[in-house]
Amino acid sequence: MNIFRYKTFGKSFLLLFAVVVGIGSLIYTEILVSKLKAEERKNVQLWAEAIRLISVSDSTQNVDFPYSIIANNNTVPVILTDEADSIISTRNFESETKDLKKILSAMKEKSQPIIINLENGHYNLIYYKDSIILTMLIFYPYIQVGFIFLFILVSYLAFRSSKKAQQNQVWVGMSKETAHQLGTPTSSLAGWIEILQNNYPEVSITAELSRDVERLEKVTERFSRIGSKPSLTNENIVSIISRSVDYLKSRASSKVRFIDEYTEKNEVIVPVNAALFEWVIENVSKNAIDAMEGNGEITIRIAETDRHALIDISDTGKGIPKSVIKKIFNAGFTTKQRGWGLGLSLAKRIIEDYHNGKIFVRHSEIGKGSTIRIVMNKG
Repeated sequence: MNIFRYKTFGKSFLLLFAVVVGIGSLIYTEILVSKLKAEERKNVQLWAEAIRLISVSDSTQNVDFPYSIIANNNTVPVILTDEADSIISTRNFESETKDLKKILSAMKEKSQPIIINLENGHYNLIYYKDSIILTMLIFYPYIQVGFIFLFILVSYLAFRSSKKAQQNQVWVGMSKETAHQLGTPTSSLAGWIEILQNNYPEVSITAELSRDVERLEKVTERFSRIGSKPSLTNENIVSIISRSVDYLKSRASSKVRFIDEYTEKNEVIVPVNAALFEWVIENVSKNAIDAMEGNGEITIRIAETDRHALIDISDTGKGIPKSVIKKIFNAGFTTKQRGWGLGLSLAKRIIEDYHNGKIFVRHSEIGKGSTIRIVMNKG
Protein backbone atom coordinates (compact mmCIF):
# COMPACT_ATOMS: atom_id res chain seq x y z
CA MET A 1 0.00 0.00 0.00
CA ASN A 2 2.89 2.34 0.81
CA ILE A 3 4.48 1.61 -2.59
CA PHE A 4 1.20 2.49 -4.32
CA ARG A 5 1.00 5.70 -2.28
CA TYR A 6 4.56 6.67 -3.21
CA LYS A 7 3.92 6.01 -6.91
CA THR A 8 0.74 8.11 -6.79
CA PHE A 9 2.66 10.89 -5.01
CA GLY A 10 5.42 10.67 -7.63
CA LYS A 11 2.96 11.07 -10.50
CA SER A 12 1.23 13.98 -8.74
CA PHE A 13 4.58 15.66 -8.08
CA LEU A 14 5.60 15.22 -11.73
CA LEU A 15 2.36 16.83 -12.90
CA LEU A 16 2.67 19.69 -10.38
CA PHE A 17 6.30 20.25 -11.44
CA ALA A 18 5.24 20.50 -15.08
CA VAL A 19 2.49 23.01 -14.24
CA VAL A 20 4.87 25.15 -12.15
CA VAL A 21 7.56 25.08 -14.87
CA GLY A 22 4.98 25.94 -17.53
CA ILE A 23 3.46 28.85 -15.61
CA GLY A 24 6.90 30.14 -14.57
CA SER A 25 8.12 29.98 -18.16
CA LEU A 26 5.04 31.87 -19.39
CA ILE A 27 5.40 34.62 -16.77
CA TYR A 28 9.15 35.04 -17.34
CA THR A 29 8.73 35.11 -21.13
CA GLU A 30 5.91 37.66 -20.83
CA ILE A 31 8.17 39.98 -18.82
CA LEU A 32 11.02 39.48 -21.29
CA VAL A 33 8.75 40.11 -24.27
CA SER A 34 7.45 43.34 -22.72
CA LYS A 35 11.01 44.60 -22.23
CA LEU A 36 12.03 43.65 -25.77
CA LYS A 37 8.91 45.29 -27.21
CA ALA A 38 9.84 48.54 -25.44
CA GLU A 39 13.42 48.20 -26.67
CA GLU A 40 12.33 47.64 -30.25
CA ARG A 41 10.06 50.70 -30.14
CA LYS A 42 13.00 52.78 -28.92
CA ASN A 43 15.08 51.46 -31.83
CA VAL A 44 12.32 52.37 -34.31
CA GLN A 45 12.06 55.83 -32.75
CA LEU A 46 15.81 56.23 -33.18
CA TRP A 47 15.45 55.05 -36.79
CA ALA A 48 12.70 57.62 -37.29
CA GLU A 49 14.86 60.38 -35.89
CA ALA A 50 17.65 59.37 -38.29
CA ILE A 51 15.24 59.67 -41.24
CA ARG A 52 14.11 63.09 -40.01
CA LEU A 53 17.70 64.33 -39.76
CA ILE A 54 18.44 63.14 -43.30
CA SER A 55 15.25 64.76 -44.61
CA VAL A 56 15.93 68.21 -43.13
CA SER A 57 19.70 68.26 -43.65
CA ASP A 58 21.48 70.37 -46.28
CA SER A 59 24.55 69.57 -48.30
CA THR A 60 26.90 70.98 -45.67
CA GLN A 61 25.81 68.58 -42.90
CA ASN A 62 27.36 65.16 -42.30
CA VAL A 63 24.62 62.49 -42.37
CA ASP A 64 26.85 59.43 -42.10
CA PHE A 65 25.66 58.67 -38.57
CA PRO A 66 21.89 58.79 -39.37
CA TYR A 67 22.56 56.59 -42.41
CA SER A 68 24.42 54.11 -40.23
CA ILE A 69 21.46 53.96 -37.83
CA ILE A 70 19.11 53.18 -40.72
CA ALA A 71 21.48 50.56 -42.11
CA ASN A 72 21.81 48.84 -38.73
CA ASN A 73 18.10 48.03 -38.49
CA ASN A 74 18.18 44.45 -39.80
CA THR A 75 15.48 42.87 -37.65
CA VAL A 76 12.38 45.06 -37.18
CA PRO A 77 10.04 45.18 -40.24
CA VAL A 78 9.06 48.82 -40.89
CA ILE A 79 6.97 50.72 -43.46
CA LEU A 80 7.50 54.46 -44.08
CA THR A 81 4.47 56.40 -45.36
CA ASP A 82 3.59 60.01 -46.09
CA GLU A 83 0.71 61.98 -44.59
CA ALA A 84 -1.78 60.24 -46.89
CA ASP A 85 -0.53 56.76 -45.88
CA SER A 86 1.06 56.20 -49.27
CA ILE A 87 3.98 53.84 -48.90
CA ILE A 88 7.34 55.54 -49.45
CA SER A 89 9.69 52.69 -48.51
CA THR A 90 9.96 49.48 -46.51
CA ARG A 91 12.66 47.60 -44.66
CA ASN A 92 13.14 44.00 -43.49
CA PHE A 93 10.36 42.61 -45.68
CA GLU A 94 10.95 39.81 -48.14
CA SER A 95 11.57 41.16 -51.60
CA GLU A 96 8.72 39.11 -53.08
CA THR A 97 6.16 40.55 -50.64
CA LYS A 98 3.46 42.07 -52.84
CA ASP A 99 0.41 42.89 -50.75
CA LEU A 100 2.01 45.56 -48.59
CA LYS A 101 -1.27 47.45 -48.19
CA LYS A 102 -2.83 44.52 -46.29
CA ILE A 103 0.28 44.24 -44.15
CA LEU A 104 0.13 47.99 -43.47
CA SER A 105 -3.53 47.71 -42.48
CA ALA A 106 -2.72 44.93 -40.02
CA MET A 107 0.19 46.92 -38.57
CA LYS A 108 -2.12 49.90 -37.98
CA GLU A 109 -4.39 47.75 -35.81
CA LYS A 110 -1.58 46.38 -33.64
CA SER A 111 0.56 49.40 -32.83
CA GLN A 112 0.61 53.18 -32.93
CA PRO A 113 2.81 54.69 -35.65
CA ILE A 114 5.81 56.88 -34.91
CA ILE A 115 5.45 60.38 -36.35
CA ILE A 116 8.37 62.04 -38.13
CA ASN A 117 7.86 65.82 -38.09
CA LEU A 118 9.29 67.50 -41.22
CA GLU A 119 9.57 71.15 -42.34
CA ASN A 120 6.56 73.32 -43.15
CA GLY A 121 4.19 71.25 -40.98
CA HIS A 122 4.55 68.10 -43.04
CA TYR A 123 5.20 64.69 -41.52
CA ASN A 124 5.83 61.05 -42.30
CA LEU A 125 4.70 57.95 -40.43
CA ILE A 126 6.59 54.81 -39.51
CA TYR A 127 4.64 51.62 -38.91
CA TYR A 128 6.39 48.56 -37.55
CA LYS A 129 5.72 45.07 -36.21
CA ASP A 130 7.52 42.65 -33.93
CA SER A 131 10.78 41.24 -35.22
CA ILE A 132 11.05 37.53 -36.08
CA ILE A 133 13.13 36.94 -32.95
CA LEU A 134 10.50 38.56 -30.71
CA THR A 135 7.70 36.59 -32.41
CA MET A 136 9.59 33.34 -31.86
CA LEU A 137 10.15 34.28 -28.23
CA ILE A 138 6.40 34.85 -27.71
CA PHE A 139 5.58 31.31 -28.86
CA TYR A 140 8.60 29.66 -27.26
CA PRO A 141 7.05 29.02 -23.77
CA TYR A 142 3.95 27.44 -25.29
CA ILE A 143 6.15 25.10 -27.33
CA GLN A 144 8.20 24.40 -24.22
CA VAL A 145 5.09 23.61 -22.15
CA GLY A 146 3.82 21.40 -24.98
CA PHE A 147 7.06 19.40 -24.95
CA ILE A 148 6.94 19.10 -21.15
CA PHE A 149 3.42 17.73 -21.17
CA LEU A 150 4.27 15.44 -24.11
CA PHE A 151 7.21 14.09 -22.09
CA ILE A 152 4.95 13.54 -19.07
CA LEU A 153 2.32 11.84 -21.23
CA VAL A 154 4.89 9.49 -22.78
CA SER A 155 6.35 8.78 -19.32
CA TYR A 156 2.90 8.07 -17.91
CA LEU A 157 1.97 5.75 -20.78
CA ALA A 158 5.30 3.93 -20.45
CA PHE A 159 4.77 3.58 -16.69
CA ARG A 160 1.23 2.35 -17.22
CA SER A 161 2.31 -0.12 -19.89
CA SER A 162 5.10 -1.42 -17.68
CA LYS A 163 2.74 -1.75 -14.74
CA LYS A 164 0.18 -3.59 -16.87
CA ALA A 165 2.88 -5.93 -18.20
CA GLN A 166 3.99 -6.69 -14.64
CA GLN A 167 0.39 -7.35 -13.60
CA ASN A 168 -0.07 -9.66 -16.59
CA GLN A 169 3.07 -11.58 -15.63
CA VAL A 170 1.74 -11.96 -12.08
CA TRP A 171 -1.65 -13.21 -13.32
CA VAL A 172 -0.03 -15.62 -15.79
CA GLY A 173 2.24 -16.95 -13.04
CA MET A 174 -0.68 -17.36 -10.63
CA SER A 175 -2.77 -19.10 -13.32
CA LYS A 176 -0.07 -21.59 -14.23
CA GLU A 177 0.66 -22.28 -10.56
CA THR A 178 -3.08 -22.80 -9.92
CA ALA A 179 -3.23 -25.25 -12.84
CA HIS A 180 -0.21 -27.07 -11.42
CA GLN A 181 -1.74 -27.28 -7.94
CA LEU A 182 -5.10 -28.47 -9.29
CA GLY A 183 -3.51 -31.13 -11.46
CA THR A 184 -2.49 -33.54 -8.67
CA PRO A 185 -5.77 -33.73 -6.68
CA THR A 186 -7.78 -33.85 -9.94
CA SER A 187 -5.79 -36.84 -11.18
CA SER A 188 -6.21 -38.47 -7.76
CA LEU A 189 -9.99 -37.91 -7.81
CA ALA A 190 -10.20 -39.38 -11.31
CA GLY A 191 -8.43 -42.50 -10.04
CA TRP A 192 -10.75 -42.91 -7.03
CA ILE A 193 -13.84 -42.49 -9.22
CA GLU A 194 -12.57 -45.17 -11.58
CA ILE A 195 -12.15 -47.50 -8.58
CA LEU A 196 -15.70 -46.69 -7.43
CA GLN A 197 -17.11 -47.36 -10.89
CA ASN A 198 -15.31 -50.71 -11.10
CA ASN A 199 -16.15 -51.91 -7.59
CA TYR A 200 -19.59 -50.34 -7.12
CA PRO A 201 -21.17 -49.98 -10.57
CA GLU A 202 -24.64 -49.78 -9.01
CA VAL A 203 -23.85 -46.39 -7.34
CA SER A 204 -25.35 -43.78 -9.73
CA ILE A 205 -23.61 -40.81 -8.11
CA THR A 206 -20.27 -41.81 -9.61
CA ALA A 207 -21.47 -40.60 -13.03
CA GLU A 208 -22.05 -37.12 -11.66
CA LEU A 209 -18.75 -37.21 -9.79
CA SER A 210 -17.08 -38.16 -13.05
CA ARG A 211 -18.62 -35.15 -14.79
CA ASP A 212 -17.34 -32.88 -12.04
CA VAL A 213 -13.85 -34.31 -12.35
CA GLU A 214 -13.98 -33.69 -16.10
CA ARG A 215 -15.01 -30.18 -15.24
CA LEU A 216 -11.99 -29.77 -12.94
CA GLU A 217 -9.74 -31.07 -15.70
CA LYS A 218 -11.15 -28.45 -18.07
CA VAL A 219 -10.63 -25.70 -15.49
CA THR A 220 -7.04 -26.87 -15.00
CA GLU A 221 -6.50 -26.84 -18.77
CA ARG A 222 -7.91 -23.32 -19.03
CA PHE A 223 -5.65 -21.95 -16.32
CA SER A 224 -2.62 -23.63 -17.86
CA ARG A 225 -3.30 -21.91 -21.21
CA ILE A 226 -3.47 -18.36 -19.84
CA GLY A 227 -0.55 -16.35 -21.16
CA SER A 228 0.05 -18.56 -24.20
CA LYS A 229 -1.57 -18.25 -27.61
CA PRO A 230 -4.20 -20.99 -27.94
CA SER A 231 -4.59 -23.07 -31.07
CA LEU A 232 -7.85 -22.62 -32.99
CA THR A 233 -9.63 -25.39 -34.88
CA ASN A 234 -12.84 -25.36 -36.91
CA GLU A 235 -15.56 -26.42 -34.47
CA ASN A 236 -19.35 -26.41 -34.38
CA ILE A 237 -20.07 -23.74 -31.77
CA VAL A 238 -23.70 -24.90 -31.48
CA SER A 239 -22.56 -28.15 -29.86
CA ILE A 240 -20.02 -26.31 -27.68
CA ILE A 241 -22.68 -23.92 -26.40
CA SER A 242 -25.10 -26.81 -25.90
CA ARG A 243 -22.56 -28.68 -23.73
CA SER A 244 -21.91 -25.59 -21.63
CA VAL A 245 -25.63 -24.90 -21.14
CA ASP A 246 -26.33 -28.54 -20.19
CA TYR A 247 -23.65 -28.38 -17.51
CA LEU A 248 -25.00 -25.08 -16.15
CA LYS A 249 -28.58 -26.37 -16.13
CA SER A 250 -27.68 -29.26 -13.83
CA ARG A 251 -25.79 -26.97 -11.42
CA ALA A 252 -27.98 -23.84 -11.40
CA SER A 253 -30.98 -23.16 -9.21
CA SER A 254 -34.29 -24.71 -10.23
CA LYS A 255 -35.65 -21.15 -10.43
CA VAL A 256 -33.34 -20.39 -13.35
CA ARG A 257 -34.84 -21.40 -16.69
CA PHE A 258 -32.67 -21.73 -19.81
CA ILE A 259 -34.35 -21.06 -23.15
CA ASP A 260 -32.43 -22.34 -26.17
CA GLU A 261 -33.49 -20.51 -29.32
CA TYR A 262 -31.39 -22.69 -31.59
CA THR A 263 -31.47 -26.26 -32.91
CA GLU A 264 -28.74 -28.57 -31.70
CA LYS A 265 -28.66 -30.29 -35.08
CA ASN A 266 -27.58 -27.07 -36.78
CA GLU A 267 -23.93 -26.45 -37.50
CA VAL A 268 -22.15 -23.10 -37.25
CA ILE A 269 -18.47 -23.75 -37.96
CA VAL A 270 -16.03 -21.23 -36.51
CA PRO A 271 -12.25 -21.31 -35.80
CA VAL A 272 -12.29 -21.60 -32.01
CA ASN A 273 -10.55 -22.98 -28.97
CA ALA A 274 -13.34 -25.06 -27.48
CA ALA A 275 -12.06 -25.07 -23.87
CA LEU A 276 -11.70 -21.28 -23.76
CA PHE A 277 -14.94 -20.60 -25.65
CA GLU A 278 -16.88 -22.76 -23.16
CA TRP A 279 -15.33 -20.64 -20.42
CA VAL A 280 -16.76 -17.51 -22.06
CA ILE A 281 -20.28 -18.95 -22.32
CA GLU A 282 -20.15 -20.09 -18.69
CA ASN A 283 -18.83 -16.75 -17.40
CA VAL A 284 -21.44 -14.69 -19.27
CA SER A 285 -24.22 -17.08 -18.19
CA LYS A 286 -23.10 -17.04 -14.55
CA ASN A 287 -23.01 -13.27 -14.65
CA ALA A 288 -26.61 -13.35 -15.95
CA ILE A 289 -27.64 -15.71 -13.11
CA ASP A 290 -26.10 -13.30 -10.58
CA ALA A 291 -27.93 -10.36 -12.20
CA MET A 292 -31.24 -12.24 -11.76
CA GLU A 293 -30.30 -13.20 -8.18
CA GLY A 294 -30.91 -16.85 -9.05
CA ASN A 295 -34.45 -16.41 -10.34
CA GLY A 296 -35.40 -15.75 -13.96
CA GLU A 297 -34.83 -16.73 -17.58
CA ILE A 298 -31.68 -16.92 -19.67
CA THR A 299 -32.25 -16.98 -23.41
CA ILE A 300 -29.48 -18.03 -25.79
CA ARG A 301 -29.78 -17.28 -29.51
CA ILE A 302 -27.39 -18.30 -32.28
CA ALA A 303 -27.48 -16.68 -35.71
CA GLU A 304 -25.03 -16.34 -38.55
CA THR A 305 -24.16 -14.19 -41.54
CA ASP A 306 -21.79 -14.91 -44.39
CA ARG A 307 -18.81 -13.78 -42.32
CA HIS A 308 -19.85 -13.95 -38.67
CA ALA A 309 -21.52 -16.09 -36.03
CA LEU A 310 -23.70 -14.12 -33.59
CA ILE A 311 -24.44 -15.36 -30.07
CA ASP A 312 -26.86 -13.40 -27.86
CA ILE A 313 -27.17 -14.27 -24.17
CA SER A 314 -30.13 -12.45 -22.58
CA ASP A 315 -31.36 -12.41 -18.99
CA THR A 316 -34.36 -11.04 -17.10
CA GLY A 317 -32.20 -9.47 -14.40
CA LYS A 318 -31.95 -5.98 -12.97
CA GLY A 319 -30.19 -4.47 -16.01
CA ILE A 320 -26.99 -2.46 -16.26
CA PRO A 321 -26.94 1.30 -15.58
CA LYS A 322 -25.69 3.32 -18.56
CA SER A 323 -22.95 4.82 -16.40
CA VAL A 324 -21.24 1.44 -15.95
CA ILE A 325 -21.94 -0.33 -19.27
CA LYS A 326 -18.45 0.53 -20.56
CA LYS A 327 -16.84 -0.64 -17.31
CA ILE A 328 -18.30 -4.13 -16.90
CA PHE A 329 -15.53 -5.73 -19.00
CA ASN A 330 -12.76 -4.01 -17.01
CA ALA A 331 -10.70 -6.26 -14.76
CA GLY A 332 -11.65 -5.79 -11.13
CA PHE A 333 -15.03 -4.19 -11.80
CA THR A 334 -17.87 -5.91 -9.94
CA THR A 335 -21.16 -4.95 -8.31
CA LYS A 336 -21.13 -8.04 -6.09
CA GLN A 337 -19.93 -8.03 -2.49
CA ARG A 338 -17.88 -11.13 -3.18
CA GLY A 339 -15.78 -11.81 -6.26
CA TRP A 340 -12.79 -10.37 -8.06
CA GLY A 341 -14.58 -9.01 -11.12
CA LEU A 342 -12.55 -11.12 -13.57
CA GLY A 343 -15.24 -13.21 -15.32
CA LEU A 344 -16.32 -10.74 -18.01
CA SER A 345 -12.79 -9.36 -18.30
CA LEU A 346 -11.50 -12.86 -19.11
CA ALA A 347 -14.39 -13.36 -21.55
CA LYS A 348 -13.46 -10.16 -23.38
CA ARG A 349 -9.80 -11.15 -23.56
CA ILE A 350 -10.60 -14.64 -24.85
CA ILE A 351 -13.01 -13.41 -27.53
CA GLU A 352 -11.16 -10.28 -28.69
CA ASP A 353 -7.47 -11.11 -28.13
CA TYR A 354 -7.46 -14.83 -28.85
CA HIS A 355 -10.30 -15.14 -31.40
CA ASN A 356 -10.31 -11.64 -32.99
CA GLY A 357 -14.02 -11.42 -32.24
CA LYS A 358 -16.14 -8.91 -30.35
CA ILE A 359 -18.15 -8.98 -27.14
CA PHE A 360 -20.33 -6.11 -25.94
CA VAL A 361 -23.58 -5.13 -24.27
CA ARG A 362 -26.12 -5.16 -27.09
CA HIS A 363 -29.05 -3.97 -24.98
CA SER A 364 -29.85 -3.31 -21.33
CA GLU A 365 -32.86 -1.88 -19.55
CA ILE A 366 -33.10 -1.29 -15.83
CA GLY A 367 -35.52 -3.73 -14.21
CA LYS A 368 -35.97 -5.78 -17.40
CA GLY A 369 -32.61 -7.34 -18.17
CA SER A 370 -29.62 -7.27 -20.48
CA THR A 371 -28.29 -8.89 -23.63
CA ILE A 372 -24.61 -9.64 -24.19
CA ARG A 373 -23.64 -10.22 -27.83
CA ILE A 374 -20.62 -12.27 -28.95
CA VAL A 375 -19.47 -11.89 -32.55
CA MET A 376 -17.16 -14.61 -33.91
CA ASN A 377 -15.37 -14.54 -37.28
CA LYS A 378 -15.96 -17.53 -39.52
CA GLY A 379 -12.56 -17.38 -41.19
